Amino acid sequence: MRFVIRVVVNAFAFWILAGIPVLSVTVTPFAPGETVQLVLTLLAIAALFAVVNTIVGTAIKIVAFPLFVLTLGLISLLLNGVLLWVTAWIMGPWGWGLALGGFWPAVLAGILLSVINWVFGLILRPQEKRSR
Repeated sequence: MRFVIRVVVNAFAFWILAGIPVLSVTVTPFAPGETVQLVLTLLAIAALFAVVNTIVGTAIKIVAFPLFVLTLGLISLLLNGVLLWVTAWIMGPWGWGLALGGFWPAVLAGILLSVINWVFGLILRPQEKRSR
């Protein structure tokens, strides 16, 4: 259930990112390109990004642990851009999906994606009951 919620939140975040022209993030729905296909494309992008983030992101975090310590975690901002770039690269041959305008717009989109996920995480986090 948690994975499904994360995918839906990421799909919404990709929809927001595609609406910001400065980021050069393009979401191309599969044919015929109606609203339903756009929503399914966003969900597919979000699911693929979650898988890439889980597999590639974890491997990079393990290998680059000294960099994370040295930069006090700021390297994770670049990592999000790299993971977005990998996701767009994987979807490239399909003819639909995610396309990015370059590396630095991908880094900026990754930062905004993290902020959107953080905000939704605060909203959707289950509240802990306090016992007296």
